[in-house]
Amino acid sequence: MTVPKWYVDDNSPWFKKYQDGVPKHPEFPVISLGDWFDQKTEEFAKNKCIYFSKTFMNYRVLRKYTDSLATSLSRLGVKKGDVVAILLPNCFQFTIGYFATVKLGGIVIPINPTYKPLEILHILQQVKPKGLICMDVMYGLIKPIQDKFKFDFVISTCIVDLAAIPPAIKEQLIADGTIPKGEVPGAIEFLDVCQKRGEIDIPEVEIDPLNDPAVYLMTGGTTGVPKPAIITHYNCVTNAKQNVMWMPDASHPMACIGVIPMFHTFGMTIVQNVVIEGGDFNILFAKRELDLKEVVDTIVEVGPEGGVILPGVENLFIGLTRYLKANPEPRLEKMFRLCVSGAGPLHKPVKDAFEAISNGTLVEAYGLTECTTAVSIGPFNGTDTPGTIGLPLPGVEWAIFDSEDFNKGQITGYGIENTGEICVCGPQVMKGYLNRPEATTEVLKEYEGRIWCLTGDIGYMDEYGQMVIRDRKKQMIKYKGYSVFPKEVEDLLGSHPDVMEVAVSGLPDIETGEMVKAWVQLQDESVGKVSSEELIAWSKENITHYKCPKQIEIINEIPKSMVGKVQRRVLQINDPIWKEKYGETK
Repeated sequence: MTVPKWYVDDNSPWFKKYQDGVPKHPEFPVISLGDWFDQKTEEFAKNKCIYFSKTFMNYRVLRKYTDSLATSLSRLGVKKGDVVAILLPNCFQFTIGYFATVKLGGIVIPINPTYKPLEILHILQQVKPKGLICMDVMYGLIKPIQDKFKFDFVISTCIVDLAAIPPAIKEQLIADGTIPKGEVPGAIEFLDVCQKRGEIDIPEVEIDPLNDPAVYLMTGGTTGVPKPAIITHYNCVTNAKQNVMWMPDASHPMACIGVIPMFHTFGMTIVQNVVIEGGDFNILFAKRELDLKEVVDTIVEVGPEGGVILPGVENLFIGLTRYLKANPEPRLEKMFRLCVSGAGPLHKPVKDAFEAISNGTLVEAYGLTECTTAVSIGPFNGTDTPGTIGLPLPGVEWAIFDSEDFNKGQITGYGIENTGEICVCGPQVMKGYLNRPEATTEVLKEYEGRIWCLTGDIGYMDEYGQMVIRDRKKQMIKYKGYSVFPKEVEDLLGSHPDVMEVAVSGLPDIETGEMVKAWVQLQDESVGKVSSEELIAWSKENITHYKCPKQIEIINEIPKSMVGKVQRRVLQINDPIWKEKYGETK
């Protein structure tokens, strides 16, 4: 079953740069995520699927464990519409728990293990999960709130439950603390419910892929408390297919380096679902603090013949470039075939340095939780344009709308003078926010009979249909009536040879309304040799007066989220000027 092609005009400017082999007008099957998973695990049954803890699992075995867990979840009372929370790092168990849930028509809510107990409680109270699948050592996040929210069941797992380690050795490694192990009172053991012997009994469930939720993904946007975005089965399947369509020359199977956490939308889609769509395999890393030596050594050890897909954030590619310069590894020559930087801008010097050291291809991608993840990617054939967020994926249309009044319609010109809000229309756009009709209507709007997602990003389109982001709508700084885009100032100040990274935000100022402040992390060799005063003087010579930072503070490290997004807000609200004006809690 298919729905009509997503309408994208043949004269759309981005088609001028589409890579040969990428379809311009695809059709997407209307299929549930569970049925899609069954198709793929049958098609690629003998292929490797996941490599974790020095253990390979193929698609047939992944299917066996998933069906067994789905049978067990059904017997525990999970049915269509029930929510199952997953509190796990990247591991076999995450993918098994994810697909076992959606096969029953259940809804997955992935939980970020870096959240504090009260943040987790806020999520649980919104989505009301029936059960929890968690890593035993992470249950400490649940203990402080276990009296405030009751699960019908908890399934607990050890990180190496499915690893090919002899039992005696595993017990010894747990005993000496090499493998962390936690206690979860009253929990069901994961191995007891994913390795059940006997008949698989997964009930038939009527699922409407276009409307039924498969996943709730937490998103806060630029402001406000996190809220669940409703991601349908159709959203998940189409976004996986769109991404594989973007790789027409890929020599499958490839290995995807799974360093991005799968509890985040970036990891869920690119690391997990895109890999399954292509019949590729994941090399998963569970540690919060990434060990680049371990990543490089593992790639060399596994030696994927088809090369490597590496989704990451800019900071990962900065780190890998430094590591490979200091530790040349000829066996990685041309191994990095398809590398994608997301969750923030990719700067040209970073791209050029990584491509030079790796002989690979690195492009920028753009997405948001409200669009399942991926919206656009630079072409992999060497024609990408640094400074832009690439081209819209097959089936996606994007446009610039008036940033103050969407109903004024599209801005049709090209170039910076036609700046507005970037809006997206496509099959991966969410259904809405759970129980938040007002928030939904602020983000999803109808125009000429089609639903558009307002991204909150301000930018403009060039003549090839590529978008250039100037900033977030909610983060513009108002200086004496001028609109200052923090990202633009970050890019300008970031061009200083002694500057590694920059974050810019606005602070209250009596004279101007808001002042521009920059927090700067210096290059390692420049620490202690360059002062704030010197950087301010340079800025005055190189940046227009109203964009020029009034204050520049040199700090040891720019704070980032788990997926590498610069946390301007953290710096802003902890600044003494902000605290003096608004107090500690604003």
